Amino acid sequence: MVLFIGFLTFVLIMNCLLLMLLVLIQLPKKEAGAGIAFGGGATDALFGAGSGNALTNLTKYSAGLFMVLALLLSYLNVHNARRSARTVEELLTSAPKSTPAAVTQTPTTTAPLTAGTNQLLTQPLAATNRLLTLPAPTTTAPRATAPASTNK
Repeated sequence: MVLFIGFLTFVLIMNCLLLMLLVLIQLPKKEAGAGIAFGGGATDALFGAGSGNALTNLTKYSAGLFMVLALLLSYLNVHNARRSARTVEELLTSAPKSTPAAVTQTPTTTAPLTAGTNQLLTQPLAATNRLLTLPAPTTTAPRATAPASTNK
């Protein structure tokens, strides 16, 4: 189906190029005046007895083919999209529903709170049932700096 749509799209593009070429190489009508622009002579243009040369006839057929191909491609693209959406829905409904495996958690042990450790937060989390503990800040002695040596 996708190859057929691609082929018809190629034919439509080639038809567009041909239609542009046909329109550009046609000569303007001799009677192209204000009267024709406002409807005078419309019956002659529409119901004339095969008036026009081979270029105008080829342009008419090319324009008709353009309309048919555009409508056919739009119908095929909509049909293809619906079919692929149905396929996705069928895959989703036929997929086995997996149940999450039971999560086994080992209890974690934390060091008991002692004075001077400065642990501020020890509170169980609802989702994991684990304790959240903040580490105690480490204190370091200030570094002794050596006096700058002066070389003279």
